[in-house]
Amino acid sequence: MNNPNACGSSTHLNRRTLLKLAGASGMGWLTPVSEILAATTEKSGDRHAPAKSIILLWLSGGPSQLETFDPHPNQEIAAGTTAIKSSVDGIQLASGMQHTAELMEHIAVVRSVVSREGDHERAAYNVKTGYRPDPTIVHPSIGAIVCHQLPLGKTEIPRHISILPDARSGRGGYLGDQFDAFRLGDPDQPLRDLRRRTDKERFEQRLKNLDVVERAFAKGRIANLEQNRTLHKTIMNEAVTMMNSEQLRAFDLSEVPSAELVAFGDSAFGRGCLVAARLIETGVRCIEVTLRGWDSHVSNHEIHQAKVQELDPALAALIRHLRERSLLDETLVICGGEFGRTPQMNPAGGRDHWPHGFSIALAGGGIQGGQVIGETDPAGSRLPYEAGIPVENIHATALNALGIRSELELETPIGRPLKLCEGQIIPGLRRS
Repeated sequence: MNNPNACGSSTHLNRRTLLKLAGASGMGWLTPVSEILAATTEKSGDRHAPAKSIILLWLSGGPSQLETFDPHPNQEIAAGTTAIKSSVDGIQLASGMQHTAELMEHIAVVRSVVSREGDHERAAYNVKTGYRPDPTIVHPSIGAIVCHQLPLGKTEIPRHISILPDARSGRGGYLGDQFDAFRLGDPDQPLRDLRRRTDKERFEQRLKNLDVVERAFAKGRIANLEQNRTLHKTIMNEAVTMMNSEQLRAFDLSEVPSAELVAFGDSAFGRGCLVAARLIETGVRCIEVTLRGWDSHVSNHEIHQAKVQELDPALAALIRHLRERSLLDETLVICGGEFGRTPQMNPAGGRDHWPHGFSIALAGGGIQGGQVIGETDPAGSRLPYEAGIPVENIHATALNALGIRSELELETPIGRPLKLCEGQIIPGLRRS
């Protein structure tokens, strides 16, 4: 078996083979595969077509729920933070989130997310993979799973992309390094290492020479093992294809109207969200855009005021952009961080780590907007884990939105069967 995407589960392999054929056929969801998936969907009671892509807005450092999606105005835990009305009666967001509030009919907020991890690195791993860290295995991030499970399509650029990444960008884990996110910085800068350093003829001759060397090495058993381990030739071919692809224009904002740029906000994060929206149009499966700096042990209010000024216009403009292009139902948008912040302020005017009831917002992808699921105590007490919504339930719901069975078991390279997710679908979060 030479397929680098294969992972050992016969159930998975059969489905993935069919899906790859569907993607190669150019018929999209009008293939027999879609009929099989649609029949499965109908049997489960979900009649909505699955989403095709996911955008994760990663708020690195742990945003305070009280200063974003779960304000408790006039309560002691608010510590002066006020709230604003949204477009949906009875739902308020924190002051500063006015652009997002105007689109609340498209957004669902889960306010009772809980985790057993309170350390940044462990909690980020938990939220991005749906699993707690395990020294015996590296779990794939949700973006890697989506790329592994959904059709390849005609995308000539990486299908899993991380914009402005921190040290915890999405990993392929046991699915393989080929599912790691392709990392890039501020879209205001050109992509690195994508231009030839020689003329076209010389470049093509170098590729031919390299191919001769590759084929010579491939004759030896040890070389074959090395090729399988590093995927060197595969990566080279993909890199050359990407260098010559017209789809690279999605990263280029130089010709974007200034009004559109302004709508997303004058920030690297805003530009990242705009590029994410453009990448969805090319068929990219998962884009992660990171907004760092939410770790507010000191001066919580000042830090959040600045961060919200970046988040709010970008999130709202992203939803509008997708909606105006009829891509919102095809794209699941998730916005959140590794945990929330303590209801009580510390002596330094900050809020500390709080995995005991925090918020994650979702939009698009068949999500029923205009609602809040779960609640936290206005007095600031800890939400018991059993009474909250575990992180893995967000994963199960997201995978379901993308037409992926979260309970599907894959066999890891060491022969260990693992489910894609051990969570449960959150009732009422998707449209019925």
